[in-house]
Amino acid sequence: MTTDKSAELLIIVTSFASPEDAKIMAHQLIESRLAACVQIQEGVHSIYRWEDKICEASEVLLSAKTVGDKWLDISNFIKSHHPYDLPELIAYAPEKYEALYGKWVQAEVK
Repeated sequence: MTTDKSAELLIIVTSFASPEDAKIMAHQLIESRLAACVQIQEGVHSIYRWEDKICEASEVLLSAKTVGDKWLDISNFIKSHHPYDLPELIAYAPEKYEALYGKWVQAEVK
């Protein structure tokens, strides 16, 4: 991993109740250059505790590829535009990835 946050690749994960909401967010992230690529995965079954109740829901996962120095911008954007009161917002920094792909991500979010 690098100390240069502009070169550090991040994968941001959040979830939505519907594919439509995930697609809206995906387009917003790409159009605003906060993410280079967004993938949407349907068919996720979530079990969680919310307000002291055990809940189950069908959800859609959104994974956005960006760089480390965009973390605050993308996390604030998702929180302010997400339909959930408390959206899942997790960032992974892959230890290894194909160099040309990493450069493409960097170029797309500049």
